[in-house]
Amino acid sequence: MTAAARPGKPAERTCIGCRKRCSPADLLRMTASGGQVLPDPDHRAPGRGAHLHPAIECFDLAVRRKAFPRAFKVQGPLDVTGLREYVAQRDK
Repeated sequence: MTAAARPGKPAERTCIGCRKRCSPADLLRMTASGGQVLPDPDHRAPGRGAHLHPAIECFDLAVRRKAFPRAFKVQGPLDVTGLREYVAQRDK
């Protein structure tokens, strides 16, 4: 169901770190490609996306909860080092 099909109800996404629901504009969208989690600040990359507040606290919660593989529905670990650097830059 699209946002156009639900007039009056704004779109919301859930942060995979803190699990709070927010507008997609307040969250960083990410995608998984080649075993890496990549930031998608323009919300345009193809594939399954997951959302995270651009804050180190939420990133650390997501890592501790092992939320990245679950959010992207993949087996095994994902490399999140590049995403951590990106979030640290945005969190300053």
